[in-house]
Amino acid sequence: MTPKTEADLAEIIRGAEGPLRIEGGGTRPIGAMSNGARLSTAGLSGITLYEPGALTLVAQAGTPLADIEAALDAEGQRLAFEPMDHRGLLDTQGTPTIGGVVAANVSGPRRIQAGACRDFLLGVRFVDGRGQIVKNGGRVMKNVTGYDLVKLMAGSYGTLGVLTEVALKVLPRPRSMGMLRIEGLSDAVAVTALCRALASPYEVTGAVHLQASPEGGPLTMIRLEGFENSVAYRAEALTRLLAEFGTCSFEADPEKTAAAWAHIRDVGPFQGRAGDVWRLSVKPTDAPGIVADLSGGEAFYDWGGGLIWLLAAQGSGLSAAKIRSAVAARGGHATLIRGDRSQGAFHPLPGPVAALQAGLRQKFDPRQILNPGLMATGAAV
Repeated sequence: MTPKTEADLAEIIRGAEGPLRIEGGGTRPIGAMSNGARLSTAGLSGITLYEPGALTLVAQAGTPLADIEAALDAEGQRLAFEPMDHRGLLDTQGTPTIGGVVAANVSGPRRIQAGACRDFLLGVRFVDGRGQIVKNGGRVMKNVTGYDLVKLMAGSYGTLGVLTEVALKVLPRPRSMGMLRIEGLSDAVAVTALCRALASPYEVTGAVHLQASPEGGPLTMIRLEGFENSVAYRAEALTRLLAEFGTCSFEADPEKTAAAWAHIRDVGPFQGRAGDVWRLSVKPTDAPGIVADLSGGEAFYDWGGGLIWLLAAQGSGLSAAKIRSAVAARGGHATLIRGDRSQGAFHPLPGPVAALQAGLRQKFDPRQILNPGLMATGAAV
């Protein structure tokens, strides 16, 4: 089922006699986490409003992300939350859509500085489980209402309603970018260095540590964006600030910097490699200890250590229970991005939060037909 209009979508949901499996572009298949007849939003496509001067864009949910990025690029603008492309990691052939990005709250390395996808969401239109069309929020920044419901839809994975249209705030693309590189640091020292850089006034927009770089050894990278003179000045200042951690080299080529961070954004280090891939959200200073407890896996750290990407190869002894226990003991949560998700991809919620989630789903989808079995509201963020 691929409806072409919002009204058609509402009619399909109202008439549904069984569960529906919601799909956007098919780049993040939910497989065993849900069941039911496939319902695609790919037919709801097109940019319906773009005002570069107002920094706002409105598009139907099935609009390919590439179309949106092309339109923004032509005006020197971008989606600042840097959404990941999952195809390389998940070995899928679909087309990323803006509705899928919002439904999963997909946010990349720049989240530490700019915010997440939900922070740029101004308004939504969606069809709930009753087949009712719901509009919430606004289409421009000066006319936004119902903000909480708008944010609730980001990361709901289609369990509260099927998105039909989203309104987003966009930002100018920086004139230049570069990155500092420090080689050979241990995980703990690297996270300390990244936290110091992020706490500085030098507007860091990316902070990552690789246990194994493409060259083979540990590599710590710090991204800077803005006007060329500003980037150069801040790189110098950060080099002095981080001198005790080792020799900093500065990569001033914007294209090389962009390629390096696209590799990080799309979890390039784990593409084409066997094993389960986990996304661990933790307190940055706890990250090295958690990885040490999960010996046998390979990790790299994004968001200054607040996000751990973990590769658990077969035979590593890293079961889902062990990983989630290590993360939960320090107040974090673990999401299985690639692997056997038959036992659930999302971290179990505390009882009170689970009750709130169940209540929300009952309100928005009383028949429980939208992505049944997928408990995701807020769990993957």
